[in-house]
Parts: sequence; C-alpha cells; structure tokens
Amino acid sequence: MQRKWVNSPYIFALGMFAMMVPSQAFSSYYSFFYVEKLGLGIGLATLARTIFLIWDAVNHPLFGHWSDRTHTRFGRRRPWVFGAMPLFMLTFIMVFSPPGGLSQNGLFAWFLTALILFEAVATVLWVNYGALFPELYHGDRLRAKASAIQQSYQVVALLIGSALTPIIFKAMGFSNMSIIFALLFGVAMLICMLGVREREEYSRQEPLKFVAAFKETLKNKKFWLFNISNSFAQTVNGLVSSIIPFYAKYVLKISDDQVTILMAAVFISVIPLVFVWYWICRKMDGVKVWRLSLAVYAVSVLPLWFGVNLISGVAAGVAVGFGLAGFLVTPAMVTGRIIDEDAEKTGLRREGIYTAVAGFITRSSGLISALAFWVVGVMFGYESGDKPGPNPEMTFRVLISLVPFCLLLISIIISLLTRFDFAAYRKGDVTHGEETHHQL
Repeated sequence: MQRKWVNSPYIFALGMFAMMVPSQAFSSYYSFFYVEKLGLGIGLATLARTIFLIWDAVNHPLFGHWSDRTHTRFGRRRPWVFGAMPLFMLTFIMVFSPPGGLSQNGLFAWFLTALILFEAVATVLWVNYGALFPELYHGDRLRAKASAIQQSYQVVALLIGSALTPIIFKAMGFSNMSIIFALLFGVAMLICMLGVREREEYSRQEPLKFVAAFKETLKNKKFWLFNISNSFAQTVNGLVSSIIPFYAKYVLKISDDQVTILMAAVFISVIPLVFVWYWICRKMDGVKVWRLSLAVYAVSVLPLWFGVNLISGVAAGVAVGFGLAGFLVTPAMVTGRIIDEDAEKTGLRREGIYTAVAGFITRSSGLISALAFWVVGVMFGYESGDKPGPNPEMTFRVLISLVPFCLLLISIIISLLTRFDFAAYRKGDVTHGEETHHQL
C-alpha cells in the first residue's frame, strides 16, 4: 500500500464499516430469524442470550488484557485482528445457516453455540480495532476528524445492515445473505488492516499483570464516570432506532413503506452533520464539546414529541440526527485523553483493557432500554401489536422523546460529577509520523 495511505483515517474507518454491516444485520434480525422463522421458543432464545451475557462479562476484560500483553513484530493489535477475521466470517455464516430438521433442543444448542462463538470473535475484533484508534491519532483535533470520518462510514454501514438486509434475505435467503455480508466484511477489513502500522515502541513495553491492570483501571474515576455517562446516552441510540417503527405506526400513522424515509432522515442527515461537529471540536476543548453534545442530543429528541405526520416526523428526525452526530464524534477525544493520561502515569499504553472494559459498560445500555420499554408499556397498558392498550400513541411518544430526554439528562449530570482535568492537554499534536499528517 502506498505510504500516503498508511494510517489514513479513510482507510482505518473501513474497519468500522466492515464490522458494522454484519453486526447490524445480526443485532436486527437474529431474534427474528430464530424465533419467527425457525420457531425457537422465546424462553429458550432468552436463556441463550442470558448465558451469553455471563460469558461476555468475562471475555471482554480478558481479551483486552491479552491484547495489551501481545508482543510481535507486526504489533499488538493487528495479529489478533488478522486471526479473528476468518473466524468472524465463519461464525456469522453459522448463525444464519443452521441445519434443517432440528428439534427445539437441537435448535437451541445450535443457536447458543453460534451466539457464543460469534460474539467472542466479535469481541476480539472490536477490542483490538478500538484500541488502535487512540494509538494512531493523537490530539483532540486529529481524533475529532478521524472520528467524524469513522462515524460517517458507520452510518453507511447501519443503512446497509438495516435497509438492505430484508431485501437480500427475501430474495436469496438468510444463509446467502450472511455469506454476502461476510465477504464484504473480509474485503473491507483486509484493506483496513493492510493500511495500519502500529508504533513499535508500544509492543516493546512490559505490561502489567492482569490483576494489577484491572485494579489500576478500576481506580480511574474519570474513566468510570465517563463511560457510565456514555452508557445512558448509548441507550438513547438503541431506544430511538428500535421505537421508530412503533412511532411511525401509532404516532405518525404512516405506512410501512414510509418508515424507510423516516429512518433515512435520521441516518443520512448524520453524515454531513458529523463534520459540523468536527468544526465545533476544533474550536473547543474536548471535554467541553463532549458535554455540549450530550446537551444538544437531549434537546434534539424533544421535537419527536410533536410529530403528527411524515413531514413533521422527518423534520424531527433530522433534529435527532444533529444530536446523534455530536455524540458519535466527541467521545473519542475524551477516551483518548484518559488513555494518554494513564500512559503518562503507568508508563504503559493500555488501550486494550480500557477499550474492553468500556465496551462492557456501554453494553448495559441494552438492559436499560429493555427496562424502559417494559416500564412504559406497563404504565400505558401496551402489551403487543394484538393488545396495544387504550393509548398506544402516548406510549410511544413517551418512549421516543420523554424517556430519551430523561436518560440524556442523567448522562449530563454524571458527566458533571468530576473534573476532567488532564495533565497534558494536546489539541492537535501528532506523534505518529508524516503519513498521519498527510491525511489529517
């Protein structure tokens, strides 16, 4: 690969695109596939997910620590990614290609095995790819721009994983859909990793033992408050996207075909708006702009309350896109500075375990979202599409606007509980070589 593309954020962002397409298709349709199409009982499906969550709680910090302790001439992260790539492709295909004629117990066993294997390999990829970001890009300005590019690629991947998936599996079946997305992942991820060069001095450092590394991470108040705050904001991302179909049906009263227009209003608007936030990031301190993004996100969900038809829904969706864009871009700067400060304190770069533990914390957002759905449903009597209760319109106005606003208010309050003063403030420095200078 030409030198000018080495560590280019445009090449590095292909990794985000590569992983998000199959990951979005998986998260959106695996329950539908097994429960609705294959007939797996919802109780067994829930049991499989619970077993996975226990396993997930263990493997995140372990994979992060092992990554930090890796020493090879190819770096710490790249060998893990290259090793996980074919396994990710195979396990993703496995999820959507169970053998025919399985009993309930046999289908449960296949589902549980595929789920554990796929999520374990996905954790290896996400931890190591995420750990590369603060190493390759230093300084608020560079991290903000690299993050903006990365999130633009992510939005495109979300659109493909959400909108194209049903078209493909209706035409070709779930198994062929998984093969297509697996190949797309393989090509994009290979290009990404061929363009990455890690810093050799980081691989030569002697890492902390697991217990010492975990204790040091647990003592970092900034890290915990930052990620707990983000977990509430992350809940809003998932909650809003999952409630949009209900919001369209019961509040806006639009057809299923028009739901795609509403979804596009949110996601497509994010792509140019992330660069607006990059411009804001160049004018402000990273912590301040992160807090600002949370406040803007909170305000941006309020117009959803007033939606009455497709036009007002689209306008409200664009407003949400501005808030979402800010939250997607700004956390990377604070994360990078927390890791930089830890490196200055310990003398070690520990991106792996920090990325892993942060990922585990933010996964709690799924539980918060599920709890919010259940509580509001009980309050207004909504049980299902067959039993929507006396006022489903109010149910989903509350879930898509009032609940997200309250969650973001909690996120803002938590973000203010500590002073994010960093020993070294670097707005735009680069320490990774001329290749990075060229692209940023």
